[in-house]
Amino acid sequence: MNKVIVIAIICLAVGLGGGWLLFRQGAPKETGGRKVLYYRDPMNPAITSPTPKKAPDGMDYVPVYAEGDTAGQAGMKGIKIDPTTVQNIGVKTEEVRIHNLNKTIRAVGIVSVNETNVFSFNTKVMGWIEKLYVNYTGIPVRKGEPLLELYSPELVTTQEEYLQALRYQKRLGESSLPEAQRGADELVQSTKRRLLNWDIPENEIKELESRGTPKRTMTFYSPADGIVTEKMVNTGQNVMSGMELFKVADLSTVWVLADIYQFELPGIKVGQKAQVELSYQPGIVTDGVISYIYPSLESETKTARVRIEVRNTPNIDFKPEMYATVTIFSPIAYEGLAVPSQAIIRTGERNIAVVALGDGYFESRDVKLGVAAEGYVVIVEGLKEGEMIVTSSQFLIDSESNLRTAMGAMSSPSDSMETPAQGDSISGSQPEMDMDHDM
Repeated sequence: MNKVIVIAIICLAVGLGGGWLLFRQGAPKETGGRKVLYYRDPMNPAITSPTPKKAPDGMDYVPVYAEGDTAGQAGMKGIKIDPTTVQNIGVKTEEVRIHNLNKTIRAVGIVSVNETNVFSFNTKVMGWIEKLYVNYTGIPVRKGEPLLELYSPELVTTQEEYLQALRYQKRLGESSLPEAQRGADELVQSTKRRLLNWDIPENEIKELESRGTPKRTMTFYSPADGIVTEKMVNTGQNVMSGMELFKVADLSTVWVLADIYQFELPGIKVGQKAQVELSYQPGIVTDGVISYIYPSLESETKTARVRIEVRNTPNIDFKPEMYATVTIFSPIAYEGLAVPSQAIIRTGERNIAVVALGDGYFESRDVKLGVAAEGYVVIVEGLKEGEMIVTSSQFLIDSESNLRTAMGAMSSPSDSMETPAQGDSISGSQPEMDMDHDM
């Protein structure tokens, strides 16, 4: 009988001790004199629990203390975040300092023919094409190389007139009448000028004089070095005077047309240096000069077009209609307080920077931005020199600040955490954490 009573007492003591331990584990604790309000997932502050537990990724939930729930209790602005959490989410800071920024403008350009080096070839007389020396587009030609032979009755007649004028001039060379000699000379010069005006070269005229008979066809030559970009004639075709037959483009220099955004225009001037890189030749940079800024914007893209003149390579690496990457170094330098561009949270309506106040306190602050260059952005208003700004994981800290503000407007955490069966999340609408902005 006594043995039964002893066993019952022992069982009762074990049951009371276990219940006490369970109660201690489930109730909010006081650590170092601070009262624990609840525990939360270190990677997602929206998920909380009334008891310690592990997150799905294996990390321990971190405690949120009573004095950390309001910003003013510690005599500091902003919110306090546990040092373990700060380390786990990879918070990095940088001092706000004065920087000298040189703006670099990058744009996409298209290689184009230099319009000042395009030559249109045509004949000034009517005739028929007897022979083509250039019978396809893309062929390179040198200045003075033959392009075609033309039969023109008008040219044949003029050659005969020129030969007759020469014979008449020779007969009157011994005349005692100076007026007759002068008339013969003027007739020769007039006929010769007509041939020259029809682009018959001087050497062809000299050959005509030495030959003494008219030539059925006349050869016409290229007006410049370049590439035949267009061919509008075939052998045997009848052509009229002024009709365009070839286009020859000199590609020794080309234009690269780059589209620049409106806000970048103050940093661009005529005469500035630019660098051009072709996509099929990565790492090879060619220097150019801005020769013109177009006076109007493109109607569709609302960008300004800038013309960069580039000297081509002997192999004609810059071919018309190629895409190129353009880098323009602005001569204008900007000096002022600047922070890394990645440190700014841009919501569309606000620009927010997270400032590290020290001792685990952080503050989300609205800032006014200036010029951006070299990966930094000038701060016009909102920060002071020497302050520490968060450059990594600032989205999580800002979300935590918004969460604290939302929870302050709700009932106490202990009341809201009694309803869920597992106690894993706070009821009500909470801000969602965008983990893509983590790092």
